[in-house]
Amino acid sequence: MNVQRPYIFLIKITFFALILSVVPLNDMLLDASAFWLLLFYTYWLVYFPTKAKFFIALILGLLIDVLHGDILGQNALALILSSLFINNVKQSFFVSNLSTQQIYVFISSSIYLAFFLLTFVLTQGFVINYYLFLAPFTGALVWPVVRFLLSKCKA
Repeated sequence: MNVQRPYIFLIKITFFALILSVVPLNDMLLDASAFWLLLFYTYWLVYFPTKAKFFIALILGLLIDVLHGDILGQNALALILSSLFINNVKQSFFVSNLSTQQIYVFISSSIYLAFFLLTFVLTQGFVINYYLFLAPFTGALVWPVVRFLLSKCKA
């Protein structure tokens, strides 16, 4: 496998995830939708050997912060901590069945949501839409489709 190919694939799926994250939906669906960049980055972390994975998570998180107009570093911290969890269970994730992978994705999305909400509450007060708590469930439910489509794109 070419050394640059994993990074080119990452750039492609990042653009696709960014497009998915800004698709206009109503407020309820937008808040309950999965963290698309986290799902795609999880796939990339598990199935591609790489270096500087946390620096890449920082850059991608800052990109999401700028795109959504969030506090700079809010999504970056959440993405780094979620990718740290995925990196720790990478060997198990790679050989697990689909339902176990969905549990890992749910936990990773919950970590992302927890740190996202923590920074949001500390900076802007406790005004939270409760549909956000559905995002980890949505991410876990969408994971099989994401994994299947990205495996077809990778080949």
